[in-house]
Amino acid sequence: MASTCPNCGKKLHIWNVKAECSSCGVSIPNYNWQERLEEDSEKAEKQFAVFYKSLNRIAYSIWGTKLRIARLVLTFLPAIGFILPWADFKSDGASFTLTIYSLFNKNKSLIDFFKSFFGNTDLYISNMKFEGFSGPLTFASLGFLFFTLSALFIVVAFFMTVILCKKPKTKAMVALDIVSIAFSVASVVMFVMSGSLASQVTAFNFGDMAVINGSASLSWGYIVALVLLLVATGINIAVAKAPAKSDETLEEERLARKAVKDEKERQKEIEREKNREAAEKAAKEEEKKRVEEAKAKLAAKASKKNK
Repeated sequence: MASTCPNCGKKLHIWNVKAECSSCGVSIPNYNWQERLEEDSEKAEKQFAVFYKSLNRIAYSIWGTKLRIARLVLTFLPAIGFILPWADFKSDGASFTLTIYSLFNKNKSLIDFFKSFFGNTDLYISNMKFEGFSGPLTFASLGFLFFTLSALFIVVAFFMTVILCKKPKTKAMVALDIVSIAFSVASVVMFVMSGSLASQVTAFNFGDMAVINGSASLSWGYIVALVLLLVATGINIAVAKAPAKSDETLEEERLARKAVKDEKERQKEIEREKNREAAEKAAKEEEKKRVEEAKAKLAAKASKKNK
């Protein structure tokens, strides 16, 4: 409820529950309703304008041009690289592969590492302390960590196409792609280094798993993954450098599409109306024909009786 009467300005209290002002008698809820209705209409129009502007930008950012459609496809492709083997850590005990899920062998993957690590974090920390945070377990764990961060940043880069849709020429996605690539390189380096350190200690505990005579090497999957990441970066660079349409142009195009759609609907409605009228006309003619036939039969019967 208003704190003061909009007509006379009298201060209203919580006990003033009547719709009319006790001082001037004006109806407070209905006071100047036409002007307020126009104001509400203007506010609604502005809100719809902002809404359509945002929709235009999101749609344009994702699939507004052939280049952006290509980006949409090529941004998803690096996800394939994360299920490929980036590096292999082999041993006479437990063996590991730098990948989300081991599809090509029975080695432990990122999923297995997380299950083991979060299942017994204290044991991992104790083992890392034992090797002075500079041994094969520490480096292998860092490899899995950087692998995870690489995947995270490539996902963030994709969502930034929507979040930063109002800035079509932003290079934020390019920066995130580069960070993802950097983390991918770091993850492989750490993983391979863990194998070199493992060969020096003969055996160590990878959390609750024993590693004996360990060694690590780069795998073919990382080459594929790196190429996919570089392609995603390249397409984001191309999009950032390409010309971008203004909000006004996008709105004009939306209105033009809407006009075409409305015209098609209008033509369909006209066609439906014609079909309805034709059906009604045919039904009337059919009814008229039946009436005439009935009259003819009655006339024929009457003629026979007269004879």
